[in-house]
Amino acid sequence: MDGALTGAGDALPRSFFARPVLDVARDLLGRVVVHRTPEGVVAVRLSEVEAYAGEDDPGSHAFRGRTPRTEVMFGEAGHAYVYFSYGMHWCTNLVCGEEGSASAVLLRAGEVVDGLALARSRRVAARRDVDLARGPARLAQALGLARAQDGADVCAGGALRVLAGTPVGDGQVVWG
Repeated sequence: MDGALTGAGDALPRSFFARPVLDVARDLLGRVVVHRTPEGVVAVRLSEVEAYAGEDDPGSHAFRGRTPRTEVMFGEAGHAYVYFSYGMHWCTNLVCGEEGSASAVLLRAGEVVDGLALARSRRVAARRDVDLARGPARLAQALGLARAQDGADVCAGGALRVLAGTPVGDGQVVWG
């Protein structure tokens, strides 16, 4: 494993994601998303996420049903749903729940814990390191995520993975 990732633990199994969206969202806090590219590795410890309950949630891309864009959301838990937002930014969700439910958790913010120089090179506009993965578009950019990662299986040991990290205690979590 690379530098700071030594203590990040094993990749999360599919069973972690194959649960209700609110449970997965809560339990993703403190986990580490790792993306290995030809340029190197960047890892982000998640500090903010947002749950979307598929066709029952007006805020979800799946609210109006299955489309070519949202097909991944209706699939097997443990896959990345990467989409272009507002015609300018990539954002990433992790599919959870039962196949066909279209539930997913948006990765909203985190702290770069490995690959800081590479993350900086991808976010030249960020003035401070703390801002490198602050916000869903910045997080995806720091990790180097784009259309090619849409549908990536984060449980299969590939280039995009979610590691156990250090779960966050209930006293440190704010729900809204």
